[in-house]
Amino acid sequence: MSKQIVFVTGAFVINKCWDEWEAYFRNKGYQTIAPPWPYKDASSAAELRNRQPNDTDLAHLTLEQVVNHYANVVKSFPEKPIIIGHSLGGLMTQILINRDLGAAGVAIHSVPPQGVFPYEFSFLKAGWKALGLFTSLRKTYLMSLKDWQYAFVNDMPLEEQKASWEKFTIPESKTVARGGLTSAARVDFNKPHAPLLLTAGSTDNIIPAHLNRRNFRAYHQNGSVLEYKEFEGRNHFVLGQPGWEGDADFVYDWLVKQGLQA
Repeated sequence: MSKQIVFVTGAFVINKCWDEWEAYFRNKGYQTIAPPWPYKDASSAAELRNRQPNDTDLAHLTLEQVVNHYANVVKSFPEKPIIIGHSLGGLMTQILINRDLGAAGVAIHSVPPQGVFPYEFSFLKAGWKALGLFTSLRKTYLMSLKDWQYAFVNDMPLEEQKASWEKFTIPESKTVARGGLTSAARVDFNKPHAPLLLTAGSTDNIIPAHLNRRNFRAYHQNGSVLEYKEFEGRNHFVLGQPGWEGDADFVYDWLVKQGLQA
């Protein structure tokens, strides 16, 4: 039976950001699924942007609800699946692994759990608008092209930046973003866990590599498999940035080392 991979999507983007990764791992023999968040099931990012800013269901969504949504997906399989998440999806991956729901976890350029304080200037510059301070929580937040260029696709050609914004960027719940600063984002760093890989990129602005290293070091050495890998020249758009196959190759090889080949 093929191994199952559940891809967990981060904030600001549609779940179709995993399309190429799903194809890559299916070609390796895995079964894959990249379920959307609640209220984000749509055929295109443009469809979701057309609902903005009046999508009150999405606006009221909380991080705890999104985590529980993915927990229910993960628990629906007869065997524990591999869980791979990006950005806020990386945080949710860590939470799900902490709940002992996965055979292994890969947190790609992950938002850190509660207790790893993100003081880096580039994180604050790239992400503070999503918190919606002094704005209505009844309305969603849509990252502008300018902010997308800084937070996700820095150092890429302008046309690629614009095309990626059009294809992937969608409205977001400010309530979910704020949840990353609360107990909803907590993990027990002392608890033994399934194999966990954290990856980072040297040019990522919104989740700098230094922040990912602090996330990695927060875990106590207790015999659990825990690994950190930093990729040179990778920004936050790592799932679609040219050369992403190198990251996927590393993840695949790591899974094979854990005995989780398909």
